[in-house]
Amino acid sequence: MALSEFELKRVERAVSAFMDRRRPPEHIRAKLDFGYRIDGQSLELFEIRPWFVDPTKVMERPLAKGTYVKSRGRWKIYWQRADLKWHLYKPEPEVNSVEAFLAVVEADEFACFFG
Repeated sequence: MALSEFELKRVERAVSAFMDRRRPPEHIRAKLDFGYRIDGQSLELFEIRPWFVDPTKVMERPLAKGTYVKSRGRWKIYWQRADLKWHLYKPEPEVNSVEAFLAVVEADEFACFFG
């Protein structure tokens, strides 16, 4: 089930503020930028760069994923390991809001999201 219209606006507002803080300066964005997508109940954050083999092509590297569990009103936090699978972020697997999810990602205490 997808996020409601109200929840979707809240997520977009929170992600927009996060991107304003985290995105690199305008002159660097052709070489490194950040993006996001909302798919159903999940919010995925990713890095955008030119592909090293062919710089005319762009590649995305996942940074973090938050999935909203509507029945519990909680966000589960995931990070992608070297096996390219999403794993629950053990230090803080769930939070109460999308803002809290983005705060955990931004703090990145264990270097799981930004490296």
